[in-house]
Amino acid sequence: MTDLFHALFEPRRIALIGASADERKTTSRPQRFLLKHGFGGEILPVNPGRSEIFGARAYKSLDAIEGEIDHAYILLNGKDAVDALAACARRGVKVASILAGGFADGGAAGASMQDDLTRIVRETGIRLVGPNSIGTVSSDPPMALTANAAFAVDKLRAGNWALVSQSGSLIGALLSRADARGIGFSRLISVGNEVDLAVGEIADLMVDDPKTKAILLFMETLRDGERLARAARRAHAASKPVIAYKLGRSDIGQELAKSHTGAIAGSDATFDAFCRRHGIARVSMFESLIDVPALLVDRPPAKGKRVAVATTTGGGAAMVVDSMAMAGLDIVDPPQVLVDWLKPLGIAAGEGKLVDLTLAGAKPEIVAGTIERLLADDNNDAAIFVVGSSAQFNPELAVEPLLRFAGSAKPFAVSLTPSAEKSLALLTAAGVPAFRHPESCAEAMAICLLRQPPQPVPEMPTPSRAALDALEAGRVSGFDERRATDFFSTLGVPVAKSMAVPDAKRIVSVVTEMGGPVVLKILSPDIAHKTEAGGVALGLADGQVAAVAAREMEKRVRAHSPLARLEGFLIQKMERGLAEVILGFRRDPLVGPTITVGLGGVLAEIYKDASTRIAPVDEREAAEMIAEVKGLAVVRGYRNLPPGDVTALARAIAAFSQLAHESFADVVEAEINPVLVKRDGEGVVAVDGLVVLKP
Repeated sequence: MTDLFHALFEPRRIALIGASADERKTTSRPQRFLLKHGFGGEILPVNPGRSEIFGARAYKSLDAIEGEIDHAYILLNGKDAVDALAACARRGVKVASILAGGFADGGAAGASMQDDLTRIVRETGIRLVGPNSIGTVSSDPPMALTANAAFAVDKLRAGNWALVSQSGSLIGALLSRADARGIGFSRLISVGNEVDLAVGEIADLMVDDPKTKAILLFMETLRDGERLARAARRAHAASKPVIAYKLGRSDIGQELAKSHTGAIAGSDATFDAFCRRHGIARVSMFESLIDVPALLVDRPPAKGKRVAVATTTGGGAAMVVDSMAMAGLDIVDPPQVLVDWLKPLGIAAGEGKLVDLTLAGAKPEIVAGTIERLLADDNNDAAIFVVGSSAQFNPELAVEPLLRFAGSAKPFAVSLTPSAEKSLALLTAAGVPAFRHPESCAEAMAICLLRQPPQPVPEMPTPSRAALDALEAGRVSGFDERRATDFFSTLGVPVAKSMAVPDAKRIVSVVTEMGGPVVLKILSPDIAHKTEAGGVALGLADGQVAAVAAREMEKRVRAHSPLARLEGFLIQKMERGLAEVILGFRRDPLVGPTITVGLGGVLAEIYKDASTRIAPVDEREAAEMIAEVKGLAVVRGYRNLPPGDVTALARAIAAFSQLAHESFADVVEAEINPVLVKRDGEGVVAVDGLVVLKP
């Protein structure tokens, strides 16, 4: 283990800068909680107005403390906290944490103070947790260095799951929920604004922690994606699941995340893509953070997605089954051996997919016999038992018989329909995954059976000289549509035949040579969306019609965008296809290069029917993306419609995703809308293009 890990989670000497002797104050909590939960090291309170606090000698200043200091918790606010960090750096403190908020999350003045913290860290090398960190906790050896009121709990329960949270208060919420279930944690840490130590680096430390078997993340944004990706891949290799709950699924959720942490939450779809690429299990329910690990820890990869379900409550089981089906799991019929065994007992188990024991009453021998036969069946990959009201009042009937199935070779979970805390704790203590919410049970089983390992990053070929030259031409002159499509063509994306003309005078001869019908577009590096500016005309039959359209178009565009540079017109042969597809590339500020495939055309933003991945992608992954876009069913042979050339589309997507190469780092966004998908074997063609460079 590294010196950093020990200073964070197993320090021997802790300084509390700004410690209070007033038990009513938050700044007294770290010392009281350290004492309450049996910290075996030395506590060094720093308070110039006290000589003793809670039985420990208090020091006038940090410099008055002799010897090494592993960890300093700074309990001061604002500029005083900044000065204290500088003092810690001079003193050689290994790690400091700052409790106070009001930095980047507190407006311009706070952001300036956070810049001061960044400078101190950069110039001195001291490691910092926070600001806005409510503390760091270990259960073994005990070390509750926190101001979170939830740690007033009588006993700090040990466990083997670690929690890294960007929210301080939510650590307490998870602690209390888990404790009520008999679940403990190995480590808990609130990283706050992440000036220095962030989720990724902390998670990476947990991979090497022998006392941690699962890494749980509560996230509001992503600041160190590369480190987290590395940690997730190392965790997978070490058979330690990484499970993340992230705020920001909705627009309002993203705004709340921004105001709370001083960072932009970013697109929810890109975070999904990040998790998929690097093998992180993302959960949609807060409760799932403590529900899901039990079905993942110490369990080999699942063999399939078939689930058998038995129950003593038909309605309760239906809720679980419905959620599992929505998640993509298959609910299977009971085995014939079980049907035959239950028939003499008056239970008709073969009439539906659920094995409903309701009418037989909850009897231990029937419950145990049912689960035993389900788990022995080769035609399912997992089993769930849903317990009704007997879980609340008579756990000996339908809950205690389940304890013997702890550690079963197949995934086995129990969902409790009523509020049955005693049964929940009983199952958890025995090692049987148990759930209080049907949705959480279904989500956990879906993750258990469907989760994929980290995906290999496709290799990117070295860009061609033509591609680099096309990029340079765009840098010099600006990217209008012609230069954009020329650039995409050098990457391997098929583009429509076109010709640029400087003015309307040459249009007649060009269209006559090309043959109608044609599409006419305005050429301007300053107009990203030509349709909105009136800069596109479709289906022009001949040169005379096109020339008239060009003069009218120029008037419309000048009225719409009077300051835009107009460089003439682009004439394209009118192309048709079975479907219009939008391809988008973006260097996301949180996760890096991304590629998006969706239903294209002028209504693309309204439909929002799209699939996003981390770029680059290969043709296999591109084909998966095509399959995820509902509107592209029309080119996948839906209801005997003529199939489109999805192979050519996948090839074009993979080629377009090569924009992720570092040679194209100046490209922050690019788009083709639309790519026309033709009949199978006839290929695809890009008929529009946009490139946005760094300012």
